[in-house]
Amino acid sequence: MWEQEKAHLELFERLVKERRVRPTALMPLWNIAGYALGAGSALLGKEAAMACTVAVEQAIGEHYNDQLRELLNREEKDEELLKSIKDCRDDELDHLETGLEHDAEQAPGYEIFSQIIRTGCKTAIWLSERI
Repeated sequence: MWEQEKAHLELFERLVKERRVRPTALMPLWNIAGYALGAGSALLGKEAAMACTVAVEQAIGEHYNDQLRELLNREEKDEELLKSIKDCRDDELDHLETGLEHDAEQAPGYEIFSQIIRTGCKTAIWLSERI
């Protein structure tokens, strides 16, 4: 998963530069929040770390699907971007499945824990689209 995430980051950093897209001003905050979320859930145990993975990947998968729908509704199709987003989405959904296979649902308070994380991710996406 780590290697795929690094490849995703490299891909989107390249696309931002090539397409001259302004990245969110909140990226430094999200870097800190992501690290804290990952480290904090890992401190709670393997199941909590996997629950965190599942929740994040659910939110990210939905975000990629939203992006794909938007791109597919455009008159001009950007096949390269569509493929890149589909590939990343599929990787994220594989990570979600890995989390489930590694006992994510056994984490104490799984439902509320994952709902809080999903809501946080969706809020971060919403804010990032605006700031």
